[in-house]
Amino acid sequence: MNSPQLQRGVFLALLAAVTAAFIWVLLPFFGAVLWGVAFAILFTPLYKRLLKKMPGRRNAAALATLTICLVIVILPLAMIGVSLVQEVALVTQNIRSGQINFAAYFQQILDATPRWVLGLLERFNLGDMAAWQKRISEGAAQGSQVVASQALTIGQNTFDFVVSFFVMLYLLYFLLRDGAALSKTMRDALPMAKPHTHYLLNKFTTVIRATVKGNVAVAIAQGTIGGLAFWFLGVQGALLWAVLMAFLSLLPAVGAALIWGPVAIYFLATSHFWQGGVLIFVGVFVIGLVDNILRPVLVGKDTQMPDYIVLMSTIGGMAIFGINGFVVGPVIAALFMAAWDLFAISNEQDDDNAPGV
Repeated sequence: MNSPQLQRGVFLALLAAVTAAFIWVLLPFFGAVLWGVAFAILFTPLYKRLLKKMPGRRNAAALATLTICLVIVILPLAMIGVSLVQEVALVTQNIRSGQINFAAYFQQILDATPRWVLGLLERFNLGDMAAWQKRISEGAAQGSQVVASQALTIGQNTFDFVVSFFVMLYLLYFLLRDGAALSKTMRDALPMAKPHTHYLLNKFTTVIRATVKGNVAVAIAQGTIGGLAFWFLGVQGALLWAVLMAFLSLLPAVGAALIWGPVAIYFLATSHFWQGGVLIFVGVFVIGLVDNILRPVLVGKDTQMPDYIVLMSTIGGMAIFGINGFVVGPVIAALFMAAWDLFAISNEQDDDNAPGV
């Protein structure tokens, strides 16, 4: 009765059960674990460089790397986050008080629209401008309520954020120090062929590094340029719009134009021609070219997936995992493509080795 096959089956069932239970325990700290792993992958080259300068002092090298990560990445992001919450509160208050009136902006654009354009819209049953104004006003009101509620939620979850933040730092320290040993243990433990294990883990590391270092750097650059342009042109809530442009820059084929484009149209429609011209020039020739210049340098053409895969996986990832999804989605897509590539290669090898071939 107690055969080796039965023992192995029970052991595999126990292994699956405790693994699922461990993942369940870690779920409350999913974001902390994700960003701890991401920052560890990103800063491991720096850790290795510091370790060469202080051989044998792994703790000191890991602590120094963690400090540098805090200074150049985490603390600036925290400061921007605090400023953003204040900016959101101010913009929300201005929308409620009427100082920012999207319906009035729409009416100004409407007044400057040529009659033939309005006639064309009416032919397609899109000419009910009163209904459009009502929708815009209702949408702005609902949007301000959502933003206010989210800001309140963030304030209520401050304690959870602080706990997750320190869990991430704690995990990052040990991943920097012991990451190589943990990676080797994982490669040895996975029940797959060693070349397949190396390929998948390397793909995982490459996509994490490319997403965080490349896409986030491009998004920050585009958001910063767009925010500075808005501030120079006197647009209210420049920091908020900068963050939105940076966020949209993570989505290929969508981009920051969804933010600066309507503002440029408003400037042109209200006879602010030089402001509209400046914004269009910055949007097309500066923001639009940042992606083409920075992404190949930071990411590398050989590590990129097709834009449509990145777009769908990013949107789907954020729909399921929230803001963390812009990393999780492309990683899952990359591993999916890599696993199927390995499967196809294995089938080709089996066909070549088949008798009579």
